[in-house]
Amino acid sequence: VLDPAVPQQAFTDGLRELFVLAQATDLALAQRSEEAVSLLAETWHEVFPDRRMSLRDAVEATEVVEHLLLPLSERVIEADVSHAASNGLPALMGLAAKWRYGTPLVMSEHGVYLRERYLSCRGAGYRWPVKTMLLSLIRRICVSAYAACDTIVPVNVYNQRWEVRNGADPDAISTSYNGVDAASFAPASGEPETPTIGWVGRIDPLKDLETLVRAFALVRETIPEAVLRLFGPVPEGGEWYERRIRALVDELGLTASVTFEGPVRPVARAYHASTVVALSSISEGLPYTVMEAMMCGRTTVSTAVGGVPEIVGDTGVVVPPRDPGALAKGCI
Repeated sequence: VLDPAVPQQAFTDGLRELFVLAQATDLALAQRSEEAVSLLAETWHEVFPDRRMSLRDAVEATEVVEHLLLPLSERVIEADVSHAASNGLPALMGLAAKWRYGTPLVMSEHGVYLRERYLSCRGAGYRWPVKTMLLSLIRRICVSAYAACDTIVPVNVYNQRWEVRNGADPDAISTSYNGVDAASFAPASGEPETPTIGWVGRIDPLKDLETLVRAFALVRETIPEAVLRLFGPVPEGGEWYERRIRALVDELGLTASVTFEGPVRPVARAYHASTVVALSSISEGLPYTVMEAMMCGRTTVSTAVGGVPEIVGDTGVVVPPRDPGALAKGCI
């Protein structure tokens, strides 16, 4: 995991040996041993002699490995085909079935699992040696899984670059774009009387609502009557992020012009209530929000992540991620 000079096949072989062990005994218990922690610390100092790993780091990193490999201990289901809905943990189950029964493995990817782990790890509370171990292990698992897939079905061309670079056979990849039911997203008639920026999604760090709120503050300097309406749920465990966004709204003096409206059904109502529909994400696959808004006849202002440029083409505004100025200019 830690030494990039070690061939990928050696990692895959070692992972398979751990699978055999996990099916026969308590792998998690073995990884909690002093021996496991000591081995990790010794290996770290061999690979990185000038970089210190504390005992605390070694314990935390061992716990991370234990949690990531838990799927290897699960009972393997015999089936005709395994479908992993992403790389990473679901793919471990697919690898296990392939090793045990030779089951063909199909993987579909919306966002790029590996890229999103890189992004999410920025805010993780681990020290950097633990993050190094965590991300190195995830990358190794992803490369092994891509190589084992009989078919990989991304939702855009963008994902293919990550897949091929990380071990996928280009001939095994078949792009399948998301689609929406046109009958559910009829074009809107007219526009709202108040200039309205609409946003639809789950309130989640990957959606980067900080950039959207800061962009909206800039929009208000040019269009003082503008409002921002946020439609969507707060996922369980994401309450802290909603609090952060509300605090930013208050800090910027936008409380009277930004509303948190929760989920809306049918979702087309949110698009019809918007002048433009914004997407500020730092990672996406092929977002339904953009497609649905376009079906409703609404202009979109979106960050150039994932397959967004492939959907929008020249029919909307595409801006760099994490750039409030560019997002505001597009909305104006």
